[in-house]
Amino acid sequence: MFNENDFSRLELKLPNCLGNYRYFRSLLEPETRMLVLVKANAYGHGAVEFAGMMQAAGADYLAVALPIEGIELRKAGISLPILVLTSGTDFFEEMIEYRLEPSIPNLYTLKALLEVLAKRGVKDFPIHIKLDTGMHRLGFMSQELPALVECLKGCDAVHVKSIFSHLAVAEDPSQDDFTLGQIELFRENAQELTDSLGYKPMWHILNSAGIERFPQFQFDMVRLGIGIYGISALPGVRLKPVASLKVKILQIKHLTPSDGTIGYGRKGLIAAGGSTIATIPCGYADGLDRHLGRGNASFAVNGHRAPTIGNICMDMCMLDVTGIPCEVGDTVTIFGEDPTVEELAGILGTIPYEILTSVPRRIERLIIRK
Repeated sequence: MFNENDFSRLELKLPNCLGNYRYFRSLLEPETRMLVLVKANAYGHGAVEFAGMMQAAGADYLAVALPIEGIELRKAGISLPILVLTSGTDFFEEMIEYRLEPSIPNLYTLKALLEVLAKRGVKDFPIHIKLDTGMHRLGFMSQELPALVECLKGCDAVHVKSIFSHLAVAEDPSQDDFTLGQIELFRENAQELTDSLGYKPMWHILNSAGIERFPQFQFDMVRLGIGIYGISALPGVRLKPVASLKVKILQIKHLTPSDGTIGYGRKGLIAAGGSTIATIPCGYADGLDRHLGRGNASFAVNGHRAPTIGNICMDMCMLDVTGIPCEVGDTVTIFGEDPTVEELAGILGTIPYEILTSVPRRIERLIIRK
C-alpha cells in the first residue's frame, strides 16, 4: 500500500544527469570551463538538488536568472561561483553579501553597481559583461562599447570575470549563417573590450545546442542549459531524461454509460461497453496542461499507455485504464523515459522547457542515486 505523502514526486536520476554531463564534457577541450544553468528552479528540476549534483560532478560555474535564486543556493551551502543573468539594480547589497556575480548588460546597471560598491568600499567585485550580437534582448551593442570602455578605464571597483553573448538559433542548421555571424561579431567585440581592460576575462557564447554543433567556438567557457536535463539539438543523439514526474493512483472506478459522464464540463464519455477510470493526483496546478486532457495525451501505467479522459482538474485528472491491470497505489508516469517530455511538448505545440519549468515546487524532488 502507498504512503499518503508519496503521491507525487519528480524523480531526478543522478546516473542520467552525470551521463549527460560527461557527454557534453567530451565535446570540449580539457581546459574549457563548464557553466551549468540552474535558473527557474533548475528548469523545474529543483535548484538546490540539481546544483548540488552539478557541484559534485565538477561544474565550474552555475548561473541563475534572479538574485533570489542565487541567494537560495548560497543558503543551501552551494559554494560554486554563481552568475546572475538578470541582476537588475535593486539587489546589489544582497549580491555582495552572498557572493553573487551580476551580468552587466548596459551602462545604467554598471553605474548603479559602482555607486553601491563605492559606498561600501568594495574593490575587484566580479562582474560579467553581456554583449548583444543579434538576440536583441539584453547586452551592449557594438556602438556602445566605447562608452563602456571609458566607464571601466581605471576602475578598480570591479573585475570583469567574463564577456559573453547569447546565440539565438544555434539549434537550427538553416540559420547557421546568422549564428556564425553572431560568433564573429562576439569575437570582434570581446577582443576590443579585452584589449581595453589590459587583462583577459573568460569568453563564452555557446549554449547547449552550440556546444553540440559549434564546439570549435568554445572559447574559455560554455553554458550548459537544456542539454544537461536530457534534451539534445542533434538528431540521433539520445540523451537520458533526468526528471520523471510520477504519481500514484488514488481511486479506480468501473463505470457504465448509465453512470453519466466524467469530470468538469461532462467532457469524459464512458464507452458503450463500460470504462475503468483511474484518478491520479496531478492537475494543471502541477504543470499538467489542460490541453493534454480529453484523450490528447496518455501516460504510462504498468507498461501500458492510459489516455486522459475528461477535462484535467486543478489537482487531479482521470485516465481510462480499461483493460490495463492496475490497482490503487500503482505508479503512473506523466513524463520521463516513457512518455518523454518531447512527446508532450509536441502534442502542445511548445518546447520541452515549458513542460519542465511548469512543475511547481509543491511536487517533491527526489534524487535517485542508482
